[in-house]
Amino acid sequence: MTKSLKVLYCSLVLLCVVSNATFAGGARESEAGSKPIEIAYGHGFMPDTPQHKASLRFKELVEKESGGRYVVNLFPSGQLGGASEMFEGLQMGTQEVTLVPTARISGFAPQLQLFDLPFLFPDRETAYRVMDGKTGTALLKSLEANSVIGVAYYEDGFKQMTSRYPLGKMEDFSGRKFRTMESPIIMEQFKVMGANPTPIAFSEAYNALQQGVVDGQENPLVTIASMKFFEVQKYMLMSSHAYLAHVLLFSKPWFDSLPAADQAMLLKIGKEIAPWQRNLVAQEEKAYLDTIKAYGVNILELSPVERARMTKAMAPVYTLAESVVGKALIDMALKEVSQ
Repeated sequence: MTKSLKVLYCSLVLLCVVSNATFAGGARESEAGSKPIEIAYGHGFMPDTPQHKASLRFKELVEKESGGRYVVNLFPSGQLGGASEMFEGLQMGTQEVTLVPTARISGFAPQLQLFDLPFLFPDRETAYRVMDGKTGTALLKSLEANSVIGVAYYEDGFKQMTSRYPLGKMEDFSGRKFRTMESPIIMEQFKVMGANPTPIAFSEAYNALQQGVVDGQENPLVTIASMKFFEVQKYMLMSSHAYLAHVLLFSKPWFDSLPAADQAMLLKIGKEIAPWQRNLVAQEEKAYLDTIKAYGVNILELSPVERARMTKAMAPVYTLAESVVGKALIDMALKEVSQ
């Protein structure tokens, strides 16, 4: 009996030693081979655009600077839904990063419609000064109330107008239907010129132009070229009447769960890419314009006289914007524009 107990005891000790060794080995293996943290970065731009190239750069820098602790999965071309769906994904924490046009999320953050004001920026440098200055910083900070982190402003650039009919003076807009974003400030711009603004989803814009549901649309050259709107529009007016900004956003619930050092790293990278992306858009605009011209689109220039007429006609848009954006923000932006 004593001998049997000794055998049983030794067996139990051996079993414990083997189990502990196995557990320890498994723990070391888990620690050494722990999976990286995945980041879902979705946007609505085509793979050959500066916006997607910016997301590729974000992926490269985050994975490099984190030593592989983070992996960024990119979902271009609206794979995760439209701007509204992706914004809601950030709020719920089901998506970590997105890049969206400021005008496309006006339903969540109406104050961002500041950038939709007509003839607000005379040139790119002024736009950058406002976006990177007090006004832009205040707007980014205000987004936290929507459970998102505003990181930096990227761009599409200045908007131009395309149409099935010649454009050159205000009378050419009378009675014409123009596809717009569902933004009160943008829609009002076309109303004061006598046109009929027609909100249509971005994904349906090409078909709407092709089928004559609308006569024209407004967008920067990068979008006109990448979406091939020039295939179904005969005329383009180089109006530069408004500027289209994009904002890089992080999910606040996700961001708040990260270590402070990682938060700083992600913010730094997101901000650093902004001027790189803007410069890339400016560089590639000539190629976009050449593509549009080569297809046979008639390119028209907005004369100084008509620019002055449009600017005067659109003055009421600023009054409307005060109730949407806030007079204080508009005054702050106008002050920075004049500096």
